[in-house]
Amino acid sequence: MYVIFMGPPGAGKGTQAERVARELELERLAPGDLFRQAVKQQSELGAKVQCFMERGELVPDEITIRVILERLDEIGEGRGVILDGFPRNSIQAIALDEALEKQNKTIDRVINIQVAPSELVLRLSSRWLCRECQCPYSSTDTNNPHPEGCPVCGEELFQRSDDKSETVKRRLEVYFKETAPLIDYYRKQNKLFEVEGQGGIEKITERIIKALE
Repeated sequence: MYVIFMGPPGAGKGTQAERVARELELERLAPGDLFRQAVKQQSELGAKVQCFMERGELVPDEITIRVILERLDEIGEGRGVILDGFPRNSIQAIALDEALEKQNKTIDRVINIQVAPSELVLRLSSRWLCRECQCPYSSTDTNNPHPEGCPVCGEELFQRSDDKSETVKRRLEVYFKETAPLIDYYRKQNKLFEVEGQGGIEKITERIIKALE
């Protein structure tokens, strides 16, 4: 099974992709994670993408496509994949379709997670991550508003540079201009499933799994 998770920044794609991948025993592949890992390792790729990420801009297509297709080849046969945050525009979508077609494969389902824009801004500007386990945390959580460290492992929390308020709106503008048109692209292929992205995390997971079934 090859599945794409779509949705604007802050819609919960990463959280849901990780949960669904674990539930259905699929591989989760997210370009953002690969890029951040490269930045942390101070690799040549990391140096190239860091400036784009800090400005809230998309990494150039040629870099993103190459990284994703190379990782898909590494995963190999017999393992289903959830693509989290890729493709992000028509160029990437066409490149992905062509690469899969050469292997007699295709995208089976596209899950589009829908969240109101006002909720997206709130989620992104209040999101913090654990440096160690990458567990997400919201500073608007009334049950634990000022944690000293990660609620899971106790390590330091930090806010990604592209989640800071000055870049949040730019990220959303880029998404609605570059990525939202893919909704029609996949709808015309009868692969698109719309899923409500507001409510409890467990409930959203149930909605997605039901759509995949």
